[in-house]
Amino acid sequence: MSQDPVRGIWLMIAAVATFAAQDGFSRYLAAEYNTLMVVMVRYWVFAGFVLMLALRRPEGFRAAIRSRRLGAHVLRATLLVTEVCLIVWGYTLIGLIESHAVFAICPLLIAALSGPILGEKVGLMRWAAIAAGMVGVIVILRPGAGVFSLAALLPLASALMFATYSVLTRLVTRDEPTFPAFFWPGVIGAVLMTMTGLPNWQAIAPVDLVPLLIYAALAVLSHWLLLKCYEATEAARVQPYAYLQIVFVSAIGMTVFGETLAPAVAIGTAIIVVAGLFALWQERTA
Repeated sequence: MSQDPVRGIWLMIAAVATFAAQDGFSRYLAAEYNTLMVVMVRYWVFAGFVLMLALRRPEGFRAAIRSRRLGAHVLRATLLVTEVCLIVWGYTLIGLIESHAVFAICPLLIAALSGPILGEKVGLMRWAAIAAGMVGVIVILRPGAGVFSLAALLPLASALMFATYSVLTRLVTRDEPTFPAFFWPGVIGAVLMTMTGLPNWQAIAPVDLVPLLIYAALAVLSHWLLLKCYEATEAARVQPYAYLQIVFVSAIGMTVFGETLAPAVAIGTAIIVVAGLFALWQERTA
């Protein structure tokens, strides 16, 4: 694989900016319509995207999607669709900023789970970073301060599910190509969301057709940018720039939805980000 770190960095920044815009549209749409229906439409488009990619693979469609771990892919797909539904629901209840502030713990949860699931060594310093990240979450949630709500646990549960999904992805790609691990969650997820979303279908107002189409297009564009990013350079080099999504999301939350960045949320997010960057640095120097 050819390496172009500068191009990879810009692609990652573009990807997280697109993800942030996608989250803004999902927050708006899920406030107007059933969350399951909104996520279902997103998965329809994403499934079409991965099917198109599979049909264009040089080794052929059947060879590209072949996997001996379909059971694991079903589990991964279930985790991913549940994670997406929970985080989008969280947007409608506590907003984009607080949801993403809590979700920022996800890379640290991945580091914690990589030990028991993958058998990787998690050193003392990385455990210290994970503990610091959890302190940041506690600062954001402020239990006992009279401002905590059960809805704030939605992004935390979402982060745990996505971390588990990510670690299982590493597991299944140890002895198989990466494309089936990308293809099957999209297709299986579309089936699962159709089963749950269609019974909750609501008529879409004409004024919302354009936002829905933009949302669907952003879902495809964000994943395409991420794919191209990882083609340009290794994931570890660009991962620190993924934290810029918090900046983009906060800007959208404040300017479009009138959200505020509470001091505790800002401090807690800063603690989580610093802990995450330290854990990443430990991983790269190990």
